[in-house]
Amino acid sequence: MTAPSGPAPAGAPAVRCRSLGVSFGAVRALHDVSLELAPGRIHALVGQNGAGKTTLAKVLGGLQVPDAGEVRIAGKEIPPGDVRAAKAAGLAMVHQHFSLPPSFTVAEALELTAARPGGHALYRRGDLHQRWQADVAEIGGKAALATRIRDLPVEARQSLEIVRALATEASVLLLDEPTALLTPTATDALFERLRRLRDSGVTVLVVLHKLREVAAVADTVSVLRDGELVLGPAEMSEVSQGRLSDAIVGPAGRSDEEVGVRTAGHEEETLLELAGVSSDESAFEPGLSGVDLRVDAGEIVGIAGVEGNGQRSLVSAIAGLSPLTEGSVRIDGDEMTTAAPARRRLRGLRLVPFDRNTEGVSQSAPLWLNQSALRLIARDGLEILYPPRRGRVHSVRPAAPPRREPSRMARRLEDWWDRRRSPLISLRQYKWQATQAMDRWRVRYDTVTQPAESLSGGNIQRLILSRELDSGLEVLVAAQPTRGLDFAATEFVRRSLQGLRDAGAGVLLISSDLDELFELSDRLLVMYGGRIVGHFAGPYDRRAVGDAMTGAVR
Repeated sequence: MTAPSGPAPAGAPAVRCRSLGVSFGAVRALHDVSLELAPGRIHALVGQNGAGKTTLAKVLGGLQVPDAGEVRIAGKEIPPGDVRAAKAAGLAMVHQHFSLPPSFTVAEALELTAARPGGHALYRRGDLHQRWQADVAEIGGKAALATRIRDLPVEARQSLEIVRALATEASVLLLDEPTALLTPTATDALFERLRRLRDSGVTVLVVLHKLREVAAVADTVSVLRDGELVLGPAEMSEVSQGRLSDAIVGPAGRSDEEVGVRTAGHEEETLLELAGVSSDESAFEPGLSGVDLRVDAGEIVGIAGVEGNGQRSLVSAIAGLSPLTEGSVRIDGDEMTTAAPARRRLRGLRLVPFDRNTEGVSQSAPLWLNQSALRLIARDGLEILYPPRRGRVHSVRPAAPPRREPSRMARRLEDWWDRRRSPLISLRQYKWQATQAMDRWRVRYDTVTQPAESLSGGNIQRLILSRELDSGLEVLVAAQPTRGLDFAATEFVRRSLQGLRDAGAGVLLISSDLDELFELSDRLLVMYGGRIVGHFAGPYDRRAVGDAMTGAVR
């Protein structure tokens, strides 16, 4: 590990910002934010999704020009929007989304992106490996250096991002939601590494979304709410969890979002059935081997397991994204083994994918298209704009009314469309429908034409839910639906899943959070090596489930 650069001048904070303000159109991301962080400590920044955490991190790193205010790193004033100046002052940033090129080897990617002093445009492979060997010792040493980034597990890629950041001898390390894609075990390893960095003199500012993570690693905590700093920096020893929770959610409390359900009835029947399903392995995990699974109406079936044991292969098999080598898939009694993903969706299957940013949305596409695209599926030459007749759940949505009323033209167009069921496409109609849906799900956005990449992680998840939890849903496959969300958004998603179950739909919940699985699941299955190795019913025995997850029970 490269030693940090020299400390800040005596008495100077490691990071200081004064009266920062940032707005995106009508949305106020930061308002009069002033913050001072002492050197050589771990500082946590928390708040609900959309509170301004990532915006503040970008301002500190020189990636976002503020409308007002100033930033100083180690006593040096940073010109607005100057990334090089921030790096020169000693600040390195690990972004929420990985930045290393996936087709490069570890050594090549580090040499390209770290900009270490002494780097060259031309290199010998042996010299390159020798130069980076010590830095990657913790994630596999020599063996890792020749591995391509895309073939590494998530926790190894996260470690490499830190290696890249510290290669410039940074004295301040800023991590934007680094645990969003990590398992609990990998999160613990990351926190231990941050403690070692703190003890070596590095100042760490980490954006987090779970209170237990804040308590586990932080020395101080600061809270943003609606773009304003409402708490901190405060010593963790002096802040109760109740006070911290109240600062995050505000005086409105936790019950301002309720889930309303309209249902077509509750029938005891199997909605999703896999029989003897096997599939080929992928580059990331084993394939399936003889998987038998069913999800009945009105139940949540949980899937537990250490990540990389076939969970992605299971989702791909159900969604029709990869072919089966053996077995069959049935949705609500209909044979779907060879059906295309579009056909499965029309039959009532919905999916919340593992990675909302790459699998759930198109980052460059506008919000209305991301929300409406799946209504453009053609069937027999006609556009499917309304729920299939056999849809068990017409909609699951927050009870709050939309903030915008449709225009007279939009209402007339909707009436005409309802009468004609025309195959013609009206972009205005789709934009209006997307606006209504996103407002019901309280997505924080400025305009439906802005790209999805402009939203925070939590708002992207709400966008996906507004699209998936509607229009004839029979069974939902939810893969890590709360990963990376703050605790208020997490509770909202969990209530939505419970609302689906109560409406008579089936839910297959795949999560690395055992507490979440124990709370929500009516039945629990454990995957290991591409097989179902454990079947459990509540109340759950944590030790027994853990043994199955590690292969102790097969």
